[in-house]
Amino acid sequence: MATVGMELLLWNLQSRGERRHWHGGPTPLGALRGVSADEAAWRPTPRRKSIWELTLHIAYWNHRVRRRLEGGAGPRFPRSPANFPALPEPADDRAWSRDVALLKAEHEQLVEVVRALPERRLSERPAGGRRWTYGELVLGVAAHDIYHTGQIQSLKRLWQERPLLGRS
Repeated sequence: MATVGMELLLWNLQSRGERRHWHGGPTPLGALRGVSADEAAWRPTPRRKSIWELTLHIAYWNHRVRRRLEGGAGPRFPRSPANFPALPEPADDRAWSRDVALLKAEHEQLVEVVRALPERRLSERPAGGRRWTYGELVLGVAAHDIYHTGQIQSLKRLWQERPLLGRS
C-alpha cells in the first residue's frame, strides 16, 4: 500500500480519469483529444512551438525522467533531436496519431516505474550526484506536464480564433 507521499506524487502525475486533472484542466492526453494533424502542426508565429512539438517535448521528458528513475537503462528516445523533435515528413494524421500514441506509452511507462519505486527512495538522489531527488524528479515532471498542457490549451484557442486574427 502506498503512503500519502507516494499517493500525492502519483495523483499529480496521473489523474484518475485521464481526461481531467485535479486542477480542473485536462491531462496532456485529454488536451489532445480531437486535435487534428493540421492544428497540431500549426504555429501562431514562426518562433512559437506548435501543439505537436509540445506533445513530443512532454513525451521526451516523461521518457527522460523514467530513465533516470530506472538508473539510465533502456533505449534512447525514438525521435530526434530528443528534447524538441522535428515534425515528421509528412506531418499527416497517421504521423500525428503515432506521436500521440508515443506520448501515451511514455506516460504509462513513467507511471508504472513510479508505482514500483520504493517510497524510501523518494528522498535519494540518482547515482552520479544528480541535483534532484527521485521525488523531486517525479513532482517536477508532473508540473512540467501541467505547464505545457496549459500552452496546448492556449494554442487550441488561438487556432480557433485564427480567422479573426487574419492568420491561416
